Amino acid sequence: MTPAELSRTVLHTVQCAVEADELPAAVPTRVTVRVPPRPGCGDFATNVALRVAQDTGRPAREVAEVLRKRLAAEPGIARVDIAGPGFLNITLDGVSYAELVRGLLSAPPVATPLPLPAPDPALLARLGSDAARWSLLWPAGFDRAELLVQRDSNPLFRVRYAHARTQGLLRNARDLGFRSEAAEPAEYEHTAAAPLLAALADHPRVTAARDAERLARHLDRTAGAFLTWQADRSVLPRGDEKPSAVHRARLALAEATGNVLADGLHQLGITAPAHL
Repeated sequence: MTPAELSRTVLHTVQCAVEADELPAAVPTRVTVRVPPRPGCGDFATNVALRVAQDTGRPAREVAEVLRKRLAAEPGIARVDIAGPGFLNITLDGVSYAELVRGLLSAPPVATPLPLPAPDPALLARLGSDAARWSLLWPAGFDRAELLVQRDSNPLFRVRYAHARTQGLLRNARDLGFRSEAAEPAEYEHTAAAPLLAALADHPRVTAARDAERLARHLDRTAGAFLTWQADRSVLPRGDEKPSAVHRARLALAEATGNVLADGLHQLGITAPAHL
């Protein structure tokens, strides 16, 4: 389930609760879901109960409980928790994540390049094509010279390195004689994978917005989530260890990440290196 699909599901849930006279309120025209700022708070969060509560005169947590029960019964949603004054923290079913990874493997995203202005000749001469293009997408005040440095503080390096790392894992796996295979739900329900899976699920919505600066931020978030996940989980067998279903599942997540990063970089007119 993508963020856009989840937003529609939440909106439909509110509509059903209003039509069933469980909530005497107007149905919002749209609902937003966001990735929680901290791990362990579900895959997505929404403040819709607080908004609806303003119409009902009832406590927001009471409204949240009505929506929680309905949302928890929706296909693709594993759990819904109420947090704080009435936020809904939504955890997706692992099957949805497995389907997401399978989809990114079987049909990698291929979006049309964005119509971006060409960097001026001085910027091209100073930074090169890739860094010059990226420099036009990052907030004002960012030290453009940083884009030439290969370290974690450089967002362009971080994104391109993450892509190269996915390709290196795939090459090494081929040398070991195994390929990626999307997992059963349990492997993708692990807390460490949640931020990465959420970023991958968000790619279609970000791409549809056709906003280059937003896409650059999304790629940086995806790369950061991948590098954190990969540092926490062993993707390839170690020593005399034989490749297992877990290794194939983790490799599938790495390959899916590489497909998303390559697509995003392609849209920005920036190369996606296989080696770095």
